[in-house]
Amino acid sequence: MKQLDDFYLNLEEPIKGTFLALKEIILKQDKDITHVLKYGMLFFCYKGKMFCYLWIHKKFKQPYLAIVEGKHFDEPFLIQESRSRMKIMLLDPNKDLPLEQIEMIIQSAINLYKSGIIKV
Repeated sequence: MKQLDDFYLNLEEPIKGTFLALKEIILKQDKDITHVLKYGMLFFCYKGKMFCYLWIHKKFKQPYLAIVEGKHFDEPFLIQESRSRMKIMLLDPNKDLPLEQIEMIIQSAINLYKSGIIKV
């Protein structure tokens, strides 16, 4: 857990605050969500299966929430870019987080796993 805590502590504001808030939002969505540091990134797993992660967009220098199975969603706020499977939600660290959109897409991703479309 220390590695995970250190990751957050080494971030600079306002991205640190954004990531810490997202961590709390994501973890409270379901008791089966776990939080791990994988490939040097902040991943969230549902019953051990990776379903989303947090990272910083190289070009825009903005934090984002990535949905691993994003290809299953058509929400206009999710961006595909050159990814075949994942979609991202760019976030402005200087503005309030779009809580309803974040919770909705996290719940939709969890439901995808619960439905059996994605094997857990």
